[in-house]
Amino acid sequence: MKTSGKAARSLVLTLLATCAACSPPGSGTPKYETAAVARGNLERRVTASGSLSAVVSVDVGSQVSGKIAALKVDFNSPVRKGELVAEIDPSVYIAALRQAEGDLASAKATALLKRQNLERKKILVPQKAASQLDLDQAVSELAQAEATIVIKQAALDSARANLGYCKITSPVDGIVISRKVDVGQTVVAAMTTPVLFTIAQDITRMHISAAVAEADIGEVKVGDAVTFTVDAFADEVFQGKVEQVRMAPTTTSNVVTYETIIDVDNPERKLFPGMTADVSILAVEHRQVLEIPNAALRYVPPESARFDKAPPKTLERAQRLVYALGPDGTTLRPTIIRAGITDGVDTEVLAGLAEGERVVTSTLAGAARKLPFGGGPPPPGGP
Repeated sequence: MKTSGKAARSLVLTLLATCAACSPPGSGTPKYETAAVARGNLERRVTASGSLSAVVSVDVGSQVSGKIAALKVDFNSPVRKGELVAEIDPSVYIAALRQAEGDLASAKATALLKRQNLERKKILVPQKAASQLDLDQAVSELAQAEATIVIKQAALDSARANLGYCKITSPVDGIVISRKVDVGQTVVAAMTTPVLFTIAQDITRMHISAAVAEADIGEVKVGDAVTFTVDAFADEVFQGKVEQVRMAPTTTSNVVTYETIIDVDNPERKLFPGMTADVSILAVEHRQVLEIPNAALRYVPPESARFDKAPPKTLERAQRLVYALGPDGTTLRPTIIRAGITDGVDTEVLAGLAEGERVVTSTLAGAARKLPFGGGPPPPGGP
């Protein structure tokens, strides 16, 4: 049995030696997949999410307390400015108006009596039938009566206004997007004004309030083109533009964002207030620039790779390392470039490569090993 085992091992070694002898020269040299440095258009987009809202939304409230007697509109009702939308039971305010009218009439009658008394005092004083004190007192009483008329007139105006507030009208043209009361419900206008309806002035034009991260906000400018999608129409892409970048920061879970207002046309009224929008803002667009695939920046040469010069051990912050393929198709040339914007697939080359050169993106044969700065960004402070 031992003799048979030794014979088998000898046979295997002989076969391996024969295969090695038959292998073509250079079969251990790795083969590379490359991409040409070419010109193209690159876009840098900033993504964010936000919610749709009407450009102007008005809360319609009640300035007086009382029971809702009638509702003239409902959800989605179109309304015109000045149109009656609700009524509050006016019984209490009608009574208050009548009382104010009576108080004013009484005050006017009192003032008339005081005026007549003054006229009599003016006649009696020269005749020594009344004293100067009596005349002065009559003048004062008339002034008080006339002041009371002014007070009662103001009370009447207030009662008349409160009665008018029982009829609630729309302050703008628009559409009702929210109704918060029902007939028979009592509203109390005390410390705050109770809201009855919310009216969107014009939903053919809407806004998106998007939260843009602080890392991206520097690239967003007023007028930038925007595309966005909503879940309700997942296959449709809508257009907009940046209208305002607000400088007030919002911090949530240590993440700082800035509110960016995007203007949207909604002529078909397909978009509803409150919908969530996934936003893509075209921040930078470079046309006909040199570009390479991002895979070239991430490429790590294999253990058996041959170089025409040693790869650098350190890189500056703005530098990136790629490997260009030599003329013989087997030698790699470590090349330092300066990169521009990226769209996530390709990256702009500002310096270091010429159009038509070929950069390595992957190895087709050979085992990979990590070399210093194999295409990725250098670590801070060097190796």
